[in-house]
Amino acid sequence: MDRIAERASINKERLYNYFGNKERLFATVLCDELAKIAAAVPLESIRAEDVGEFAGQIFDYHATNPELARLLHWEGLAFDGEVPDETGRAEYYQRKVEAFASAQQDGVLADQLDAAYLVFFIIALSAWWSAVPQVARMLTGVDGGSQPERVRRRAAVVQAARRLALPMTVGESAATAPMPGGAPDQQACPP
Repeated sequence: MDRIAERASINKERLYNYFGNKERLFATVLCDELAKIAAAVPLESIRAEDVGEFAGQIFDYHATNPELARLLHWEGLAFDGEVPDETGRAEYYQRKVEAFASAQQDGVLADQLDAAYLVFFIIALSAWWSAVPQVARMLTGVDGGSQPERVRRRAAVVQAARRLALPMTVGESAATAPMPGGAPDQQACPP
């Protein structure tokens, strides 16, 4: 709270008067960040959007806003049990689950995984690169800050999301299913 008050050029007492405590300040900041990603990566219906591109958009958001993953990590460590605005946030995520479930029922997405788990996997697949960049660097041997590596990682996320979520055709297995859009190095660079 001292550092925040100093950066805002206000006294700490004023900060406490406005927010009440550290938990309410944290909840306000996290709520603002979650609203930003919701606006940047909307999902009205998975039928209208490619699941791979949806994952790519989540990857892009986290690559340019790594603080969101850090805030979510901190929330998981700091709060025991229900988190601030859990009911509202759960409703938001439930809309995503419903869109995925509807797409599964229509055969647009594979139905081997529960829709809620599939949404979670897609988000984790897309965001984890920015959440633990040191692990990504140790595994790949490459820092993710360069544009060519970022493009390569995004293409891998898009492919993996498609592989995870799209139904296979008759006679295909996970090992033989073609990758939509080709190999990662064959993907077009994002604008």
